[in-house]
Amino acid sequence: MTVSVPVVPARAGAVLPPLRIGPLTVDTPVVLAPMAGVTNAAFRRLCRESGAGLYVAEMVTSRALVERGEESMRIISHEPDERPRSVQVYGVDPTTVAAAVRLIASEDRADHVDLNFGCPVPKVTRRGGGAVLPWKRDLFRAIITAAVDAASPYGVPVTVKMRKGIDDDHLTYLEAGLVAQEVGVAAVALHARTAADYYSGTADWDAIAQLKATVTDIPVLGNGDIWSAEDALEMVAQTGCDGVVVGRGCQGRPWLFADLAAAFAGSDERVKPGLAYVATIVRRHAELMVEHFGDEGKALREMRKHMAWYFKGYVVGGETRAALGLVSTMAELDDRLAGLDLDQGYPGAGAEGQRGRAGSPKRPLLPYGWLDSRELSAEFAKALHEAELSVSGG
Repeated sequence: MTVSVPVVPARAGAVLPPLRIGPLTVDTPVVLAPMAGVTNAAFRRLCRESGAGLYVAEMVTSRALVERGEESMRIISHEPDERPRSVQVYGVDPTTVAAAVRLIASEDRADHVDLNFGCPVPKVTRRGGGAVLPWKRDLFRAIITAAVDAASPYGVPVTVKMRKGIDDDHLTYLEAGLVAQEVGVAAVALHARTAADYYSGTADWDAIAQLKATVTDIPVLGNGDIWSAEDALEMVAQTGCDGVVVGRGCQGRPWLFADLAAAFAGSDERVKPGLAYVATIVRRHAELMVEHFGDEGKALREMRKHMAWYFKGYVVGGETRAALGLVSTMAELDDRLAGLDLDQGYPGAGAEGQRGRAGSPKRPLLPYGWLDSRELSAEFAKALHEAELSVSGG
């Protein structure tokens, strides 16, 4: 299929108009991707204090939500001033997904619900969930239809996040985008990798352009390899997408949303923090985590993963870097931060670029016979409930 790549014309001022998702208007067309263990209320507040956009909570499984699990209810909780409130739901059974979405909408727990079809984690894909689910087109249609029908009476828009497909020989994103548009989904986001790609290599922005050219009635958002505001602008220019979704690029860099807000407003202002600023943000993040969890020990344990991201590129020293990754109290964190060279300026390229581990391509684990048909067999339908596990979004 050959599709011409739409080009965004150069113009003064804002690069894109506000993003409209159903009744919601997002002035800066930027979405924080839900990331397990990262995008909790504390991190979302940091991002909101830095810039503007739509900030999605960590993914929650539909079954756990319907059962009102304590952690699931915590995940979908929002601070009083957080608007719009956004959550992502993962599920493989239309009835359970509908019940979860109805709970969220009818109890006024969110203003927007996103459905996850992007997870490439093997323990999900081997049961037919996540990024490989759209291969079963009748199941995909049933899930998103059930979610839209459950949310519509309450005026809550439903969106879909997906990947290109299982691998390059089993792509589903164009068909899935058209189905989503047809059944009333308010927007679609494409992580421009397949399940087989995992997080490796370079995101296929041409696929975003093809989806934008195919799905014309609702916003199309692009996701993948946005490490800077310039990357976001380049994605829009190359693909014509209506907004961007930022995931790993903001890990340890909540101020990226300030850069993105400036870039989409047509400004070249950028945040280039020295080490003193980074230390202040780390301290603020830890305080918010303690408030969120109500347990200093748990909060500081959760902070440990963020340390390498925050101090990427800065001259900290191996011993201090390791110590920061083992903090267990606020007092200990204060001691570690006080020992840094807080006069150190912004290190430039060393602090930029990819965050975390990209991994390598891997053959997706699939249920036996999953690729034999695009339709859902009775055997697969019976086993669907096993796929609803608490895993990271994609």
